[in-house]
Amino acid sequence: MTALGITVALLVWLVTLLLISIWKHIHSSWKLPPGPFPLPIVGNIFQLDLKNIPKSFTMLAERYGPVFTVYLGSRRIVVLHGYKAVKEVLLHYKNEFSGRGEIPTFQVHKDKGVIFNNGPTWRDTRRFSLTTLRDFGMGKQGNEQRIQREAHFLLEALRKTHGQPFDPTFLIGCAPCNVISDILFRQHFDYNDKTCLRLMSMFNENFYLLSTGWIQLYNNFSGYLRYLPGSHRKLMKNISEIKDYALERVKDHRDSLEPSCPRDFTDTLLMEMEKEKYSAEPIYTLDNIAVTVADMFFAGTETTSTTLRYGLLILMKYPEVEEKLHEEIDRVIGPNRIPAIKDRLDMPYLDAVVHEIQRFIDLIPSNLPHEATRDTVFRDYIIPKGTVVIPTLDSVLYDSQEFPEPEKFKPEHFLNENGKFKYSDHFKAFSAVYTRPSFRRPWMPGGVVGLWMADPCLWNKLMSEVWTAESRSKSPRSFMMLYQSPSLPALFPGSFMYF
Repeated sequence: MTALGITVALLVWLVTLLLISIWKHIHSSWKLPPGPFPLPIVGNIFQLDLKNIPKSFTMLAERYGPVFTVYLGSRRIVVLHGYKAVKEVLLHYKNEFSGRGEIPTFQVHKDKGVIFNNGPTWRDTRRFSLTTLRDFGMGKQGNEQRIQREAHFLLEALRKTHGQPFDPTFLIGCAPCNVISDILFRQHFDYNDKTCLRLMSMFNENFYLLSTGWIQLYNNFSGYLRYLPGSHRKLMKNISEIKDYALERVKDHRDSLEPSCPRDFTDTLLMEMEKEKYSAEPIYTLDNIAVTVADMFFAGTETTSTTLRYGLLILMKYPEVEEKLHEEIDRVIGPNRIPAIKDRLDMPYLDAVVHEIQRFIDLIPSNLPHEATRDTVFRDYIIPKGTVVIPTLDSVLYDSQEFPEPEKFKPEHFLNENGKFKYSDHFKAFSAVYTRPSFRRPWMPGGVVGLWMADPCLWNKLMSEVWTAESRSKSPRSFMMLYQSPSLPALFPGSFMYF
C-alpha cells in the first residue's frame, strides 16, 4: 500500500471513529445533564486543567449550570456544583449514589475495606466498623483522653526543639497516627520510631501524588498507561507497602487473640472472621480486615495531620488571629489546667478559627468519586447506572453568598454580630461525612475517623500550642518555623479528583 493509501485509510478510520462517537453521544446523552461535547478516546480531557480540577469545574458550571456531564476517556461523569445540588444528592439520593467509582491506583484495595470498596462486602464492613469505632471511644470522652495524652507527648517533642526552626511535618503527623494506632492496634510509636516515620512519609507522599496531573490521567487511562514509567508506580508501591504493614499487624493479633477480651478494633474484626469461618462467602477475610485497617489508618492520620500543619501555618501568617486566640485561651483556660473539649462552649472565637481553618484549606475539594447504583432520575435528567458522580465540596466551602470573600481567611465567617459562634450548614469537611441534622448518614468510616479526630485533636493542639508557647511573648512568629509561603492556596488543587 502506498503512503497516500495509508494516509487515506487513517483518515477514513478517524472520521468513522468520530461519527461513531457522535452517534453514541447523541444516543446515550439525550437525557443526561448538559456538558461539553467529548472527543473520541480522550473525552473532555482538553477542557480540564488537571493541575486544578476544581477551577475547571467552576468554569464549566458557569456555562452549563450546577449539574453537568463530562467525559474522561469513555467514563461518564456527572458533576454537582454548589450547595443546593450537593445537598440534594447527598440527602435525598444517598442510596442511589452510594457506589464508589473505580480507582485504578488503589487496585490492591478493590472490593475490600471501607473507602475504595464497591463490592458486596462494603455495606456490612462499613456498618460494623462504625459501631466498633464507637465502642472503642470514637466521638466520646475516651477518645478525648487519648488525644490529651498524645498532646502531652507532642508538646514534649516540640519543647526538645528549644525554639529552633524545624519542619513539623512528621512530628505533627505522629500525634494523630498514635491516636488512631491506639484504637486499631493498641500501639504507641515513639516520635523517632523508624516504622512510624516511614508510614508518615508514605501517607504524605500518597496524599500529594493523588493530586498530580499524571495520577489524574492514569486513573482515567490506566489501560493505556499502566505499562509506562511514572509516579503511579510509586503510589501503588506505597499503597501495597501500607497494606502489607496492616496485614502483618492483623496476623500478629490473630496469633495472640483472646476472644473473651478484645483489645482493639483489629481484635473485634478478627472475632467476626472467626464467627464466619464456615461461611461459603465470608465478609471478614484477612485481606478485607487488613485493607479496612489500612483505610482507617490513612484516613484517620493524614487528614488530621495535614489540617493541624496548615492550621499552624495559618496562625503564623495571621498573627492578629493568633493574638485574639491567645487572649481567649488565657481568659477561659488560664495557665494551670489542661484544655478540654467542653471549653469550646465558652470559646466562640476558637470555635470559629477551627472551622475556618478547615473551610479555608479545602482539604478534599473534589471529593471522592461516587457511582450511581441504579438508573436514577435527578432534576429531570436520567443518570444511568455506573455513572461516576462528583459532589464538589469546594463549591460549597467557597460559596461567596455564604462566605463573603471566601478566598480570604476570616474567622468571622463563623461568628454572628454578637461575637457568638455561628454554624454554617455549608461547612462540610472530610468527604461526604456530615454530623449536622441535614446530613446524618456517614458514607465513609475512614472519613468519620478523620472528622472525629480532627475536631477534638485540633482543639487540643491549637489550645495547647498557643497556650504553652513560651517564646511567643517575644514574637508570634518565633514560636515555630513552618513553610514560609507568601500566600495560602488550596492545599492540593487537584486533590482526590480521581475516578
